Amino acid sequence: MEKFGKSQSVKRVEDQRFLTGQGRYIDDIAPEGALYALFLRSPVAHGTITTLDMEDARAMPGVHAVWGGTDLQAAGVEMDCSGSVVPNRDGTKGARPLRPVLALDRVRFVGEQIAVVVAETLDQARDAVEAILLDIDDLPVHMALATGGEALHAEAPENLAFDFGLGHEDETAAALKGAAHVVRLRVDDNRIICNSMEPRGYYAEMKDGRLHVAQNGQGVWGPKSGLARILGMDAADIRVTNPDTGGGFGMKGMNYPEMYVVAFAARELDAPVRWMSDRTEAMLTDNAGRDLVTEVTIGFDADHRIVGYHLDSVANMGAHNSQFAQHILSGWDLRRKNFIKPEAFPYTTVSGVTYDVGNFAAVLDRVEATADLAGFVDRKAASASDGKLRGVGLCFYIESILGSPEETTRVDFADGGARIYVGTQSNGQGHETVFGNFLSDHSGIPLDRITFVQGDSDEIAKGGGTGGSRSATVQNTATLKTVEVMVAAFSAFLADHEGVETGDVSFDDERFRVKGSNLSPTMLEVADLAREAGREDLLSHSATITLDGRSFPNGAHMAEVEVDPETGVVSLVKYTVVDDFGNLLNPMIVEGQIHGGVAQGLGQALKEHVVYDEDGQLLTATFMDYGMPLAEEMPMVGFSTQPTPSVYNPLGMKGCGEAGTVGALAAVANAVLDAVWDTGVREIQMPFTPHRVWQTLQSVKEDSAAA
Repeated sequence: MEKFGKSQSVKRVEDQRFLTGQGRYIDDIAPEGALYALFLRSPVAHGTITTLDMEDARAMPGVHAVWGGTDLQAAGVEMDCSGSVVPNRDGTKGARPLRPVLALDRVRFVGEQIAVVVAETLDQARDAVEAILLDIDDLPVHMALATGGEALHAEAPENLAFDFGLGHEDETAAALKGAAHVVRLRVDDNRIICNSMEPRGYYAEMKDGRLHVAQNGQGVWGPKSGLARILGMDAADIRVTNPDTGGGFGMKGMNYPEMYVVAFAARELDAPVRWMSDRTEAMLTDNAGRDLVTEVTIGFDADHRIVGYHLDSVANMGAHNSQFAQHILSGWDLRRKNFIKPEAFPYTTVSGVTYDVGNFAAVLDRVEATADLAGFVDRKAASASDGKLRGVGLCFYIESILGSPEETTRVDFADGGARIYVGTQSNGQGHETVFGNFLSDHSGIPLDRITFVQGDSDEIAKGGGTGGSRSATVQNTATLKTVEVMVAAFSAFLADHEGVETGDVSFDDERFRVKGSNLSPTMLEVADLAREAGREDLLSHSATITLDGRSFPNGAHMAEVEVDPETGVVSLVKYTVVDDFGNLLNPMIVEGQIHGGVAQGLGQALKEHVVYDEDGQLLTATFMDYGMPLAEEMPMVGFSTQPTPSVYNPLGMKGCGEAGTVGALAAVANAVLDAVWDTGVREIQMPFTPHRVWQTLQSVKEDSAAA
């Protein structure tokens, strides 16, 4: 087989344990005898707590503690776990109201945590929660995606969280006013629930005077600093670990109140405490996604080149800021005419972002050929003969990797092998395979002698975690630098050992070579020599890198749908992806990421939709009410790449974690509108449920008949 680093598809090593029930998830590894935490949650969306009587609950069998917000406050807990804010257009900061660890005098959403019970069994905890006497005086609920109404927070008058702007407003207005053609469009991006396969969970314990918190998140260093602040502890006295995690999707990249409460309980009781969300609890309390409405205005000159565009987005922030919430012609010819040309790179946009490289026209040409756009007319006619409406939709996207550009890799030699320590965190993406194989490919260390270590704040001093499609690019770049450090150190040692000049020692990614000698030891063999010579300093190597800039994955998604006008059912019948991710390390894993992302985008486009009633009660709190994409609804996804390697990292990579979803939403939306266009429909919003599509078609028929 060719070397892994030459873009070979290698099967994931971690799948063996996942598929045979050997995964180590939070609920699998919680300490034996750990107490169970369970939360009393608000049954109403907005109100003042008038009674919170926990005495009967404290007397229940098996109950070790019951606390409310004032109890934690009295114990010295810092109650504010609110997130970061963005600047407003007037130079002030966005609103930053208190987000309490446990509610104090007021609740602001259904499911907000009010009190916690810690008991010996989950059933005992449930009984105790039922025994808490709670009275809440209802306050007016604000459900409109608009300012005004009863203020949820005094710090956010009119319920306005922030008023952020980017770009040149006056120049844009002038360009649009003078444009030869102006197009306006409203885009609804419906609210969704991430629904990770494994819900959020934690356990905490005191060990040798230190607090250990295990979580199923997306990195350990943000939680560690948050725990130190909220609990008033020295960060050196806190260890955070992250075992196998069943999905993250960004939702698990934030710190949640339950983590602080579980940690407090373990410290206060000097006993291990565990908590695992159930599915409805997750639907009520996980940070949701999307939920914004955007009014788009685009101006073109007489030759259909874009002269300016204006986006006015209104985003639903919910009841509180989450940790990072304030920071998210033919169409083919029109795109080609407005693409940035390859020779124009590096290209700085009006928002100050510099794209390093790209060949967008080549990507578009490739998807047009691969998806057989020329044959669409015949496929549309065949669908029509079956009484179906067929449409095609294109999305050309560009995004950037996000998160810290800095990362560290450490490699230790021990027990006849090597251990690689990484600062990222796998949530199912295959890091164990990719990072282990990359080290093997560049060091010659056999994969079966490499141990992969992640998610332990004691073992790994710092790291950027996982999110924003950063992991493979930053971590492997750090590993490449670490290998350089290893080679330099071992070359100098070997030269001294053999009595030659350092320049006479070389390394070919598998073995060291000594000029004028038949000696050709592997890296593990040189490590053994160093150990025998007492050079313990040569048995651990690390390097920290900072990327020169962000890379910009881009690509084209083409979707074809069939719409049944009698029922409104939308079927995704053909889907083609051509992406520019730069150089790939493992194409099979990348393709799997794209399949999963397309499925997530398909779910939002066709089914997923969070619905609240007028009183703020969540109506889609179970899978009976909240639609998720099914395997039978997924088409075969054609995937290929048209790479233009990034110049901002030595591997030429661009990241791919979110690309499937980014492209799928617009591609499917455009395909559905194209399918129903000839019936007279000019606007239809996601999700394209059978009822919504049928209702839209009927409305057009009725309007046509009335005319």
